[in-house]
Amino acid sequence: MDFVFAAITDVHFGPRALFRGKLRKLSDQAPELARSFVSRMNERIKPDLVVALGDLIEDESPEADTRRYQTCVDVLRLSHAPVRFVAGNHDTINLSETKVAEAWGTKGPLHYSFDQGPLHFSVLRTIERKDVDVTLPTEQLQWLEADLAKTDKDSVVMMHHSVADQDPRENPWFHDAPHVALVANRREVRKLIARSGKVRMVINGHLHWNHVDVHDGIPYVTVQSLIENLDDDGPGRPAEASAVVRVRDRSILVEVDGAAPTRYEHHFS
Repeated sequence: MDFVFAAITDVHFGPRALFRGKLRKLSDQAPELARSFVSRMNERIKPDLVVALGDLIEDESPEADTRRYQTCVDVLRLSHAPVRFVAGNHDTINLSETKVAEAWGTKGPLHYSFDQGPLHFSVLRTIERKDVDVTLPTEQLQWLEADLAKTDKDSVVMMHHSVADQDPRENPWFHDAPHVALVANRREVRKLIARSGKVRMVINGHLHWNHVDVHDGIPYVTVQSLIENLDDDGPGRPAEASAVVRVRDRSILVEVDGAAPTRYEHHFS
């Protein structure tokens, strides 16, 4: 097996954003950077699949969010490969689940599964209550268990927030807000994933950094935001991050390019 998929996350189409008085999101550059990502994938990498791991927009208003969300979806769909989407917390502040699904060209819930090549993909919809917590609802846990039980393929689980035990104390966004960085019931989620015996990796965005953790022999990968400012303040330098994941019979290779490239390789025993 040699399957390649590309992942992009936290694109944040919309106005640039400050955090604690410093420039953090170079969101005004998102359209240009997204188009550059698509061109690079089409011309050089030619992946079997492209996934967007949530937060396509920087929320502002229902009207602006509707327009920008659809614009981002349309840009990513210029990819020659099939494109699949994950819902992020910013995506659903002003947009209903129905509106998000319509932009995807689907109906029904924002958690779903699909097969692509030799792999099965399970897409989860983590729920963030602003300034309170992040959870994966019980009904989705039950759905995930049933979904993994039904497939005979190796599987990848995708979501926006992380279910790994990351330490966000060095994260500029979440060093004093771990309750909205990580899924509260993440241990329960990981037990279910490990018990299935089928999941090769879990991948997410949200934290605006590159990170990998291994639980129960499974890599949990967090991908950096496309538009995160890598400098301490303005004028700013966007991360331009995207990941290319190569799933092989006995290993997974993750290469993140951009202004702060990194590489992870995990071998299965």
